[in-house]
Amino acid sequence: MWLSWDLRALGVTTSVVTPATGEPVLEIMSAAGIRLRIRVVHRAWGWVFIWRPWWSVPWRRGERVWAEADNVADMIVAAMAR
Repeated sequence: MWLSWDLRALGVTTSVVTPATGEPVLEIMSAAGIRLRIRVVHRAWGWVFIWRPWWSVPWRRGERVWAEADNVADMIVAAMAR
């Protein structure tokens, strides 16, 4: 939830999507209408936020940022601009 508030402070619309089946995701939309769904995944070395999974764009690998990073919201907003 802290990520949602940090993104809102940067002017990004956020909502938590809790599907009937599957994991909850944080859905964000920029002013330009770009929509991303962000998942949190636990790896052996820590928690990671992941968006644009590898299957969404064949020539780009999945994008991710460590949950403990100081500038998580800034990195996600920068990725939306690409």
